[in-house]
Order: sequence, then C-alpha cells, then structure tokens
Amino acid sequence: MDLLDDSEVRRRLDEAPEWRREGDEIRRTVKAPDFPTAIRIVDEIAVEAEKLNHHPDIDIRWRTLHLALTTHDKGGLTGLDFTLAARIDEIAAANGA
Repeated sequence: MDLLDDSEVRRRLDEAPEWRREGDEIRRTVKAPDFPTAIRIVDEIAVEAEKLNHHPDIDIRWRTLHLALTTHDKGGLTGLDFTLAARIDEIAAANGA
C-alpha cells in the first residue's frame, strides 16, 4: 500500500472525525463505559488487526483507550490505517464508547 499525501490524509480525516493527525500517525481516544468493556474493545480490535495484519499502538488507562495508527514499514500513513480506524470506530460504537 502506498503512502498517502497530505491532501488525501486530510480528506480521509474529514470522514473520520474522531481521529486526529499527529505527525505520521492518526490518533483517537475511546472512553468505554467501564473497564471490562474497555478490555472487550481491545480484544475486538486485536481480532481485526490480525485479519488486516496491521496493529495499532494501544494504551489502556482504566476505561480510556488511547489508540495510534501508522504504517511503520512505509514510514507514514496508508489506506490501511484508515481501514482499521473505521473498524475501530465501529467496534467502539457497538460497545457504547
């Protein structure tokens, strides 16, 4: 997958309002209703990440998840980051986050 240029990243971020760009990453914070739900969200993200062979950085703080996506082997953002971001959004919403 090719790196996205700045205009394409901006366009895709317009379609993913929960995400923000920080350098070569996109980031989102998810607040789950409780700790068990936060862990369930992480587990569901892990399943999707394995399917895509694309793994986010996840920091768990009680019921708050901090997520970061980048395509390390490409040195920046690709369509794969936004594909996983969309799945993360769906998972979070399905779990009340």
